[in-house]
Amino acid sequence: MRSLLILCAAAACATDTAAQTPSTATAERPVFEVASISRNVSGDLNASVRLEPGGQVVVTNNSLYNLIRNAWGTQRYEMVPGANVPNWIDTDRWDILAKVPAGTPPKQEQMPLRLRSLLEDRFKVVARQETREMPIYALVLARSDGRLGPQMKPSGDECAAAARAREAGVTPPPLPPDGFCGTRGGNGNVSMRGVPIANFVRNLGAATGRIVVDKTGLTGPFDLDLQWTPDPGGPGVAQAPDRGAQVDGTSLFAAMQEQLGLRLEAQRAPVQVLVIDSAERPTEN
Repeated sequence: MRSLLILCAAAACATDTAAQTPSTATAERPVFEVASISRNVSGDLNASVRLEPGGQVVVTNNSLYNLIRNAWGTQRYEMVPGANVPNWIDTDRWDILAKVPAGTPPKQEQMPLRLRSLLEDRFKVVARQETREMPIYALVLARSDGRLGPQMKPSGDECAAAARAREAGVTPPPLPPDGFCGTRGGNGNVSMRGVPIANFVRNLGAATGRIVVDKTGLTGPFDLDLQWTPDPGGPGVAQAPDRGAQVDGTSLFAAMQEQLGLRLEAQRAPVQVLVIDSAERPTEN
């Protein structure tokens, strides 16, 4: 499936180094103490968002559209640009260096909220949640008897036991034979160990470009391995499959049924989306 040094030529970039005002720093609205923003005109295709020691966030070569996605914790297929939103939010690239206030614990969970405040203050982003009826895929069981495919099964206790051990601060027990818990994947393949079905659904949304709603009735964590031949014109896929992907033309939809015993059904349903109402380029000062 798929998934972020500020380098900039002085003559090509306008740098904005104004700090966010302390008056906006409330418990309900975490902010960065200072943030510098510059336009990235390198033409590089690589982009990153990194949290560094001390609570410093380094954004390199990201579009405002992708930064909004990170700040609001959503996916591209869950975002709807409003009629007045400029096209540059998905084409202009930005570098950002932001720091938390001195003495503030750099809590990972607060970083999206701080980024959201920065985008609202400096890019004048206005976004809101809204329910709309849209095309979706419903994930259902492919077989009437509910039997799963050969490459999907309920998880054992290894991953759950490892998580409990980490929380207790003790040495975790041995991992499953293939040596990992969580999700691994690339373009045309995904493997999961000890993962709830909801996590798999999120990955399917990224692969299909639609919101996927779980209607399987399955509960508990699962282990699965899925391989398919990526569609070169599909959402967010590269031109060549990663190692582990099918190369025989098996589509994602066919692979789901054959390997996992699951099926994606096209439907329409009311779903929550993030509507971007407006945005502006940051001012220089």
